[in-house]
Amino acid sequence: QVQLVESGGAAVQAGGSLRLSCAASGRSVNRYSMGWFRQAPGKEREFVAANRFGGGYTYYADSADFVKGRFTTSRDNAKNTVYLQMNSLKPEDTAVYFCAANSGGGGLKASDYAYWGQGTQVTVSS
Repeated sequence: QVQLVESGGAAVQAGGSLRLSCAASGRSVNRYSMGWFRQAPGKEREFVAANRFGGGYTYYADSADFVKGRFTTSRDNAKNTVYLQMNSLKPEDTAVYFCAANSGGGGLKASDYAYWGQGTQVTVSS
């Protein structure tokens, strides 16, 4: 099994940037499709971005008002770490951000992923 630990969350002002990290242990991230989700208070966990098995294909939440063009996910197999670069942050990006792993082809739903980190808090003030 793979264990995941997120880091990099912080409190920032609107317009700022953060890079979240998801460090994996136990198995190589190259064996998994890796996803990022977020959950704001009182809301359901929502898909942000994912990078498919082997790192061959990356996709993002399909909404112009959401993260498209502002967030980028990448992976460093040598460091066994996945990243979420977040730019032009908005107050509505405030949430706990989770990384997740799936030994299959990834997906857009939380139920597609078997392994989860504990989350890291991102707070964006206006």
